[in-house]
Amino acid sequence: MGYGRVQREREVFQVVESHVLIDMLPARGRKRRQKLSTDILGIHHVTAIADDPQRNIDFYTGVLGLRLVKLTVNFDDPQSYHLYYGDELGHPGTLLTFFAWPGVPRGRQGTGQVTVTSFSIPQGSLDYWIERLSQQGVSSTAPTARFDETVLSLQDPDGLALELVAHPQAELRPAWKAGPVPAEHALRGVHTVTLSEDGYERTARLLTETLGEEHSVYRYAVGEEGPGAYVDVRCTPGLRRGHVAGGTVHHVAWRTPTDEREQAWRGALAGLDLNVTPMLDRKYFHSIYFREPGGILFEIATDLPGFAVDEPVGQLGTHLELPPWLEPQRKEIEQALPTLRLPTAGTGKPS
Repeated sequence: MGYGRVQREREVFQVVESHVLIDMLPARGRKRRQKLSTDILGIHHVTAIADDPQRNIDFYTGVLGLRLVKLTVNFDDPQSYHLYYGDELGHPGTLLTFFAWPGVPRGRQGTGQVTVTSFSIPQGSLDYWIERLSQQGVSSTAPTARFDETVLSLQDPDGLALELVAHPQAELRPAWKAGPVPAEHALRGVHTVTLSEDGYERTARLLTETLGEEHSVYRYAVGEEGPGAYVDVRCTPGLRRGHVAGGTVHHVAWRTPTDEREQAWRGALAGLDLNVTPMLDRKYFHSIYFREPGGILFEIATDLPGFAVDEPVGQLGTHLELPPWLEPQRKEIEQALPTLRLPTAGTGKPS
């Protein structure tokens, strides 16, 4: 049963207790500046847990207008789907992925988790999204201001907390032009992840420049900075520990450009006797995993080779793709997986 992996992974990875990944610079005024290696370019993807894969596809393609860029399986649990959503090509920084485990119990949000995943939308698209969500029967909160941006909060069908963040810089990121949402209003990649922690100091050591603080939320930027590289750390010492299951984030992945740089990261961590995995082949990128001081599972993933390695760009997400080592089991895997209605090739519209 796929859900058992959630519990097993708690025992596999230990907490990272060091801040060796950064160089501390002198504090200046209210802002504490910290420098993280530019080998980390920003957010690569966020992976969460869903119950019903069909309901998940219908929401993220049909309502939010993302492209299903890869239909594959959980490589560690191949009788369950792994669904990837993003922009037209599935560029790193636009990706939200799901382990779909039918029957998984609902998780609990709390400390030691990524509790919110936020997407960028253009500054002038807020009214469009308020109306669209209402027409689709999706509840959302009244817009609020945060860090000079406007935020619309909602949940997916499993209760995963999402935000749409309207800001001028969204226009600088390309939109998927063939989706069900008009390009001028389409989501423009991941904007921020919010980490909920008992205390933020140790986690902050893994992050970079402190950009500000509002209501016990501390904003940091990694790598190239800006949307897609923001990390909000919410200090919630009174909140109980989160439980990773349905409707919660499993892990967040950070971008690094090459295998060589990823191996350098692994060497730095392993050299300190930290529990970091070997580099794992995820077919579309290569990954290492470890836990940050608050207990959240972090991944470092390479930008390459990308999602067009096994199907044409126009056909992304339209066929079940397997890694070479699982191809001999294809018949058994397909028999175990539920049948899905997929969007028409190259669009987010139902087939």
